[in-house]
Amino acid sequence: MSLLEETKRLLRSNRIVPNKLLGQNFMTDLSIFELLVAYASVNHKDVVLDIGAGFGFLSNLLSDKCKTVVAVERDPNIVGVLCNQLMGSVNVKIVQGDILQAELPVFNKVVSIPPYQISSRLLVWLLGREFETAVLVLQKEFAKRLVASIGSDDYGWLSVLAYYRVETELLDTVPKTVFYPQPQVDSVVVRVRPKSPPPFVVKNQQLLVKIARSLFTQRNRKVRNAIVPFLKGECQIEPAAMNELAKAIPVYDKRVRELAPDEFGALANAFAK
Repeated sequence: MSLLEETKRLLRSNRIVPNKLLGQNFMTDLSIFELLVAYASVNHKDVVLDIGAGFGFLSNLLSDKCKTVVAVERDPNIVGVLCNQLMGSVNVKIVQGDILQAELPVFNKVVSIPPYQISSRLLVWLLGREFETAVLVLQKEFAKRLVASIGSDDYGWLSVLAYYRVETELLDTVPKTVFYPQPQVDSVVVRVRPKSPPPFVVKNQQLLVKIARSLFTQRNRKVRNAIVPFLKGECQIEPAAMNELAKAIPVYDKRVRELAPDEFGALANAFAK
């Protein structure tokens, strides 16, 4: 029985309808799972995190290759099936809950096809943690933002964070036809590895994300104007002092889209307490 047929059987027999709000598009191509495991160079010393474990096809494959699999699944209906599917895999720890809030054991690698809806939040969550390698399947347009060049249409706050934190590789294209139900867009296999040391110093990574996100809402404006909402909201600066403070900011006259990642780092450091 193919993975597509098995997926449909499990959905039907358990009366589960894929939930669009949870991004439930199930991978049905075994070769993609094998590719992810190979790109992560999984070995028997690894503790591997599988985010959005679904029916456990990837977790099952990982369990034969690594020390422990941490399989995270949010949907309680899917978790019930997942537990049955992985009943014989003694080295799989199943965690029911939201990956962004769940308590997890220490892991060193991530091999996952996470729900598209949480891509931005998941990357911020992951890049705030220690790990060796993460191999993910992400929407192609989203993945391009991680490696976008300064000033390009895809360049944004995720580009800044990714440049600061990780080496990012866009590997194989994953066509939408290998999912059930099919999403509207193709995906790509992305491998990220932490940079050590980072290319520039940031005192507070959360502040870097906040400033970059705020500024990129006005990507074509000059920094002196685009920084105002951040100063009002995050720093609660009085209007009378705002203009003088803005003039003292590094890269005062540059447009937001022209700022290099290290310049966003300098901005974040200027406001770090």
